[in-house]
Amino acid sequence: MDYAVGDVVKLKKAHPCGSSEWEILRTGADFRLKCMGCGRQIMIARKLVEKNTRGLRKKADGE
Repeated sequence: MDYAVGDVVKLKKAHPCGSSEWEILRTGADFRLKCMGCGRQIMIARKLVEKNTRGLRKKADGE
């Protein structure tokens, strides 16, 4: 998959707040993701994001 900053990924497991959607803030060997529910930010390995992705919503051009 082609991940870019600003895209929203849906992961397998939900965050403890209940949301399973995360906004990508940084890409590379590690991703920085922000929970769309509570705003918490995490760093996670690219391999884990690719393995656990269930959906990808691209950033709109106007944003």
